[in-house]
Amino acid sequence: MTGTFYRLTAKDFAVIEAMLMRRRAFADPIAPMLERKLAESRVIATGAVEPDLATLNSRVIFRAGGGSSQTRTLVQAEASAPVGSGLPVATWHGLCLLGMRAGQSALAERADGPAEEVLLEEVAYQPEAARRAAQDRAAERPRHVLKLVHSAPTADWPLGGRGKIRQTEGDDPGPSAA
Repeated sequence: MTGTFYRLTAKDFAVIEAMLMRRRAFADPIAPMLERKLAESRVIATGAVEPDLATLNSRVIFRAGGGSSQTRTLVQAEASAPVGSGLPVATWHGLCLLGMRAGQSALAERADGPAEEVLLEEVAYQPEAARRAAQDRAAERPRHVLKLVHSAPTADWPLGGRGKIRQTEGDDPGPSAA
């Protein structure tokens, strides 16, 4: 993960920071990669997230080590996505992809093996950009508001008739009418 510039939302940064604190305590081999990710990242506002930026819950299309393309959703934990569709950021590839823009590549340096190049081909779905687009569409739609244009006096009834509030004078049809 060297030589690459990453952009993280405040939430993504906090998730990686919390992971680092937990992993350092257990001398996890991914801790140095977490430290590099935080050091090489810039925190950006949620409103400034581009549609081609990989953040948590983004659906990404990537290629690792020259293999075939894979489509996954970057998730915080494996249990938060259907089996096989999620890529936790606690994995080498997931952590490497987080904060990258489409077309960007980086080396995922593993403690247990050789470094592997990870290329982010496309961000198929970006939640912050999708939310912003939905808000823009909602703001463009005209709001339908009911407006009272006429108020009739209480003495006037439709069609000149005089209505009754309650049935009186033995007009009750009884339970069979229900």
